[in-house]
Amino acid sequence: MVDIPGFNLDDFVQRVLAEDLGTGGDVTSKATIAEDSRFTAEMNCRQPIVVAGLNISIAFFRALDPKVEVERLVADGDKVDAGTGLLRLEGQARAMLTAERSALNTLQHLSGIATLTRRYVDAIAGTGAILLDTRKTIPGLRALEKFAARMGGAQNHRMRLDDGLLIKDNHVGVSGGVTEAVRAAKAYDSGLQIQVEVDRIDQIEPALVAGAQRLLLDNMKPDVLREAVALVGGRVPLEA
Repeated sequence: MVDIPGFNLDDFVQRVLAEDLGTGGDVTSKATIAEDSRFTAEMNCRQPIVVAGLNISIAFFRALDPKVEVERLVADGDKVDAGTGLLRLEGQARAMLTAERSALNTLQHLSGIATLTRRYVDAIAGTGAILLDTRKTIPGLRALEKFAARMGGAQNHRMRLDDGLLIKDNHVGVSGGVTEAVRAAKAYDSGLQIQVEVDRIDQIEPALVAGAQRLLLDNMKPDVLREAVALVGGRVPLEA
């Protein structure tokens, strides 16, 4: 079961397999393995990871062998040690070997994101801060990569341009200033929270006076961040 908003599992699996199979399919497996051969395998990890994408990887095997028998040994979001078994498979040998790389690539990529994310989540544990992700994702993989970030313990920020109003430095530059940009955003009346990116201390008060509801303190060094936090004094949430 894969429940990821904005993600079509069947479409993703078919596109990825098509990329790998080309027009001739897995010629190596066809040439070396009898059509009726069976295959039993266990997938495990070679280093400690936070698992993400296990059910998606299983979908590749099921696409090529609908009768494959699968035993899940862990779940997405689990933190496991090196050598831990993730799942066991028994099915058609050709199908299993053909699907293997697509399944592994997806699981490795998403687990890598989840694992690194968890390191940061653990590092800030107890501070009262939360970890957010961004829109800086690989094109076409946003829903999956943000799912992996959630599995690592982060919270999703904007999924798309239409679900969050974030005034960045380029918007400020074109608008003529922080005050002008925030006022324009308020007049637009989108119903979305108005968040403003500021990269200087002197932009903070004008942004708040104009009606900013959240500030992104962009590329500020720790001493400047401390000054900014003191200046805001809890009036709005801050991101660093």
